[in-house]
Amino acid sequence: MSAMLAASTPALAAPSRADLLIRHATVIDVEQGRALSGQTVAIRGTDILAVGADAELAKQWTATETIDAGNRYLIPGLWDMHVHFGGGPALIEENKALLPLYVAHGITTVRDASGDLAEQVLSWRGQIASGQLFGPQLFTSGAKIEGIAPVWKGTLEAGDKAGVDAALDREQRDQVDFVKITDSTLSPELFLYAVGQAKQRGLRTSGHIPMALTVSQAVDAGISSIEHLDYAYKAGVKDEAAIAADFAAGRIDRAEANRRLRSGFDRATAMQAYERFAKAGVAVTPTLDGGRIIAFLDVEPRDQDPYLAYIGPGLRATYAWRVERAAKATPEQIQARHAHYTEVAAVLPMLQQAGVQIMAGTDAGFLNSYNFPGIGLHNELALYVREGLTPLQALQSATRAGPAWFGKLDRYGAVSAGKAADLVLLERNPLEDIAATRAITTVVMRGKVYDRAALDRMLSDSKAQVAEWNAQATR
Repeated sequence: MSAMLAASTPALAAPSRADLLIRHATVIDVEQGRALSGQTVAIRGTDILAVGADAELAKQWTATETIDAGNRYLIPGLWDMHVHFGGGPALIEENKALLPLYVAHGITTVRDASGDLAEQVLSWRGQIASGQLFGPQLFTSGAKIEGIAPVWKGTLEAGDKAGVDAALDREQRDQVDFVKITDSTLSPELFLYAVGQAKQRGLRTSGHIPMALTVSQAVDAGISSIEHLDYAYKAGVKDEAAIAADFAAGRIDRAEANRRLRSGFDRATAMQAYERFAKAGVAVTPTLDGGRIIAFLDVEPRDQDPYLAYIGPGLRATYAWRVERAAKATPEQIQARHAHYTEVAAVLPMLQQAGVQIMAGTDAGFLNSYNFPGIGLHNELALYVREGLTPLQALQSATRAGPAWFGKLDRYGAVSAGKAADLVLLERNPLEDIAATRAITTVVMRGKVYDRAALDRMLSDSKAQVAEWNAQATR
């Protein structure tokens, strides 16, 4: 009888093999805002294979490497959706040295919004993807599209529609991830033409909207994201169309246009505009911290910031022009920039209320003074909460908004089976306190584990390299 029972009992299936198990984790569901304790995550290669209760998954999986999370908090890798690399060919190595700083701060993907090193950044994108270069996943716009002889270097210059078409042809040959269009010398008409033509070609767009246009005109043309919160503020000005028309006709200069904009904000107008953004699927990248740094430089000086030890001397030198300009401001101008920051920041919860996709982005890199790669994203998220978002909403802006904008939520933005193995393990719960995103114990990027010691080595290596460059600069 016992022999018959033994023969009819199915053999237990052998455990499946993974490369990595993260056990006893509290998984943060950043879509629903839940903390799921006692979870195990099975990873093979660059993929999450399974997520579930530890008691079950520990029986089903074995792995080459196991991490005991100790009930710490596991979130998807962070995305910084607005960074810059630039400063000219002499600063290529200093820019490349910024890449590990992002990883050391839990940022596994960045979106480069164009500088003057487009060819190098496009090359880095491929090298990172193939494993030849260490750094976060890199999306880039390549060279920005501009008018003739613009203030910005490294651009694709266009003086007519044929020039815009040629620039877009070049962007497509470079296989850019999106197109950046700015307004230093590009005419308003060509700006709208470029946005519209890019959309027809299936390319996402972002940019600086000309003063002579309303933000709604850019939205109607098909712009995909609005960079910097000032433009969202501008869209909330009741007389925006009249101001744009007066500027376009030469009846007022930029200073007068800005004065009128700053005195004309209307909440009802703004909410109507933001609901239009949401309906059109236009995201907003606030880059709030960069504006705050300069606005409050008089009371929060940054020249002794310890993070300067991670920034090369050439890149630090690019900070000077904004710092010097801020230092020359009169007391009245300083008071005005404080007030303007406060007024613009108040737009953030209005965007959230209207259902606009808010994408966390820093503007970190060259030129933007003391806007540091890596730590800057955590400063940005702290401001989002200070200005009215919940910790969950801030966290979503850095984990789900970027993948949503790129159409990649099937691959990123959650700790779940089928997603990319880009993860960050935190000491504390970020749903309770957004500052918890700074308390990183481990980063998993493309399935590879970087524990706290490895992250600290990235930081110490960066600091040592900058110290060497500093010494060379003083010889």
